[in-house]
Amino acid sequence: MRSPEALAQRFREANLKVTPQRMAVFEVLGTGPGHPAAEQIHRSVVEKLPNVSLRTVYQVLRELSELGELVMLDLGTGAVRYDHNLTQHHHLVCDECGAVVDIPAHLTEVQYAGVADLGVSVSTAELVMRGTCSPCHAAGSTTAESTKPSSQPTMQQLGDPHA
Repeated sequence: MRSPEALAQRFREANLKVTPQRMAVFEVLGTGPGHPAAEQIHRSVVEKLPNVSLRTVYQVLRELSELGELVMLDLGTGAVRYDHNLTQHHHLVCDECGAVVDIPAHLTEVQYAGVADLGVSVSTAELVMRGTCSPCHAAGSTTAESTKPSSQPTMQQLGDPHA
């Protein structure tokens, strides 16, 4: 993730105002855990600027995504997450705690059988793995019953429990 100052400069270059609200979001992104949800970012921002709305946070995140500074991730955890790691990688979602872990991987040899027949073209591909993160694995909390994915996200899944 770029520094808050570098993100501010990027906004200026795109003719976007650098407001205190935007700077607060930049600062949270620069210091917070990876893969936060907008709600998690909002909670941190309002500690500094109590009147910032969740809508404002979503707007700043959308602008950062449009500028190529963030990637929006829908990992099936019930909330869109935001990733500042712009290198090619994939994700593991922990079945135990909901943490999202970057997995370095390159899928350059994937074959898209039948894509041409559908009349579409593929520009990118994402791989989302499910399993157990290192802290949960070390804690030995994986059991047959607890690894069943829940259809409802927990509050822990909205944040990064290991940060």
